[in-house]
Amino acid sequence: MKKLLLKTALIGAAAAAAVAGSMTMALPASAATYGGQCGSGYSVVNSFHLPDSRGTVFLTYSSATGKNCVATVRTTSGAATLVEAYLKKSSSSTWIKDSGNYTSYAGPIYVSAAGSCVDWGGTIGTATQYKKGTNCG
Repeated sequence: MKKLLLKTALIGAAAAAAVAGSMTMALPASAATYGGQCGSGYSVVNSFHLPDSRGTVFLTYSSATGKNCVATVRTTSGAATLVEAYLKKSSSSTWIKDSGNYTSYAGPIYVSAAGSCVDWGGTIGTATQYKKGTNCG
């Protein structure tokens, strides 16, 4: 009986280790992480990865201020390269933009958008992407 219990425990431990190993492998190895670039009180509400694992564009929101914020974060800091963050209310024609040759991130940039949809995006090097009409409310 003890042998059967020990064998069952070993099989269970091996299965748990296999599941844990597959869970860590499921995460992208090259994703940038949000580091609080928008400041205290802002939480990530949306994000997307730029091509070639260059980095991630983060959209955050503060319910205290009613403002959205965007930061484009490079996966790996390095030599300065073009990095951009941009944001606007979907109903506006004017983009708020931070653009420059940066080593780690662009932004933060802010817009008051409570009750509105936002358009937002970013660039790292030659990779540019944006989202339109998201996070309405």
